[in-house]
Amino acid sequence: MNRLSAEAYRAIDRELAKYPANQKQSAVMAALRIAQTEHGFLTAELETEIAQYLGMARMAVHEVATFYTLYNNTPTGRFKISVCTNLPCALRNGNHALATLEDRLGIGLNETTADGLFTLKEGECMGACGDAPVMLVNNHRMCSFMSDAKIDALLSELRARAADEDKSNSNA
Repeated sequence: MNRLSAEAYRAIDRELAKYPANQKQSAVMAALRIAQTEHGFLTAELETEIAQYLGMARMAVHEVATFYTLYNNTPTGRFKISVCTNLPCALRNGNHALATLEDRLGIGLNETTADGLFTLKEGECMGACGDAPVMLVNNHRMCSFMSDAKIDALLSELRARAADEDKSNSNA
């Protein structure tokens, strides 16, 4: 039984077209991203499905899925906030930004708020050391120079967005 949609397979096929036919495994990171976007997190079943589609050992797919911090191997909140605490960010208040988020959200690293809105993660270098401290929201939105005020504004914005989405979904 396929867990991935036809649309997901079309997206994976677009990624496969970028590589020689005998190098399908080169698309594994993109395939995992596509599966995660569709399902929210990666399950063993999704890893197996991707491995079969790409002609790889399931363990090879699992190794990629568990090595990179951008992949979710367990359910996360609606908004996963990854905070860079590597040395350049740490030297420019990355640890303070993390502590501020923990305080504002009432959770620690690898925890999710009771309302399911936020999950807090420690991220590896995000390649924006000059913008420290930096964080990434849902692996897609980079937030730079994160002061306490900017963190508060971000959390307010995300809460409002969730409320608007919930309201729209209940009216549908």
